[in-house]
Amino acid sequence: MNIKFEDKVVQITGAGSGFGRTAALEFSKAGAKLVLSDVNMAGLDETVNLLSLDEDRVIAMRCDVSNSQDVEQMTKAGVDHFGSLDIAINNAGIAHEMIRTADASLKEFDLIMAVNVRGVFLCMQHALKQMEKQGYGIILNVSSVAGLIGAPFVAAYSASKHAVIGLTKTAALEYARKNIRVNAICPAFCYTPMVGQIIDGEHGEKREQDMAQVIPMGRLGTADEIVNGMMWLCSEQNSFTTGQALAFDGGLTTA
Repeated sequence: MNIKFEDKVVQITGAGSGFGRTAALEFSKAGAKLVLSDVNMAGLDETVNLLSLDEDRVIAMRCDVSNSQDVEQMTKAGVDHFGSLDIAINNAGIAHEMIRTADASLKEFDLIMAVNVRGVFLCMQHALKQMEKQGYGIILNVSSVAGLIGAPFVAAYSASKHAVIGLTKTAALEYARKNIRVNAICPAFCYTPMVGQIIDGEHGEKREQDMAQVIPMGRLGTADEIVNGMMWLCSEQNSFTTGQALAFDGGLTTA
């Protein structure tokens, strides 16, 4: 894609794998300065090594997005290092094993909500405060098609991703006149480590086939396809879109 982010400061959570890692690689190729975080430091270190950038282009740190102090420190570190926060991509999230709603554990539900909802909320709060000071900014939250439609056997995950869309729409309305755009991207099944946990092991091939069958295009997406969407949503070529939850789903939510 011919989209440039020269000297733009892009903060990406969950950058140690999946969409976050691919986003870090692609935004760096487009000229961005990066503030990267994850709880998985081994994965984050690997991402940084793949980037091969100097400290004037990237900083990385551990951040538990469900912890307010961690998020505040991450945002402050990026602003102190680079001077601004132009784009915040709230990508960090977790999933859970497929299980019927009545059988799901409260402990697991609370964990999903803490990372996927509280985490996005905290990241948005700190980013919005900085962006309001600057007078501009872009926030992109990573939701899911499970946040747009029902998702059998992943009740907690689906609930959390619906909540992300609610946060997105609310903040977009609150900050539209402050030159801050807030959108969400909603991917369907894609080849990422999170989906890999589902399709690896016993019956993995059948699970992958089942996932592909529910998508009208007949296949899973790729991280590159989703990140291309992220880059467009965060670009100045998309300057009149805010408060939207855009599905990148091979037609899954069309029906």
